[in-house]
Amino acid sequence: MELNRRELLSTAAPLAAAGWIATAAGCASAQEAGKAMAAAPAEYTLPPLPYAYDALEPNIDKQTMTLHHDKHHAGYVRGLNATLKKLDAARSSGDFGNIKHLSRDLAFHGSGHLLHTVFWSNMTPKQTAPSADLKKALDRDFGSMDGFKAQFGAASKKVEGSGWGILSFEPLGRRLFVMQAEKHQNLTAWSVAPLLVLDVWEHAYYLKYQNKRAAYVDNFWNIVNWEDVSRRYAEAAG
Repeated sequence: MELNRRELLSTAAPLAAAGWIATAAGCASAQEAGKAMAAAPAEYTLPPLPYAYDALEPNIDKQTMTLHHDKHHAGYVRGLNATLKKLDAARSSGDFGNIKHLSRDLAFHGSGHLLHTVFWSNMTPKQTAPSADLKKALDRDFGSMDGFKAQFGAASKKVEGSGWGILSFEPLGRRLFVMQAEKHQNLTAWSVAPLLVLDVWEHAYYLKYQNKRAAYVDNFWNIVNWEDVSRRYAEAAG
């Protein structure tokens, strides 16, 4: 996943572990990457929304955005920081009796924080369009833009329980995948870079749409920030 500087400050540790921080920080050498890692903040922070809480209305209401960002996303950040402290204590004591639980918490809170960070920037109140390169890739891998939207929408609507619909770039085959994620961390494919994500946990839509997830998914297309998705594709495929 390629991140801008604001996102880097809140997600540097997992990306460094994955070997991506050199690109994200604009580093030209391993030495510079090491300096960037050393300068990373000790704790993760909640990134601010790139627009007002009511900017996405009527597609997503102000109350939902406020609760979703300030409560739910903030909770993942707190959980991630708390888990990292517990892991640090386990290393210091040599007691890894709780490692299975801590590893699960790291995946859950870490994935929640990372995906929400992408989710906020994936949306905008402005009208945008995919870049020529992204449009070409969508046509190649899904037959057409309509084909992509149909598959992405169907996958998002049919996520079992809570989870996400995700458009991702797979670097080995250099192609686009539409994937489902149950919860945050299940049903993933390692190395894929999320480009466009849609939160279909009930807290993301229930105040406005109640049990009508399909309507929420359909209206998502009105607020997709294609400029952000195109940037992520260019960085992932570059």
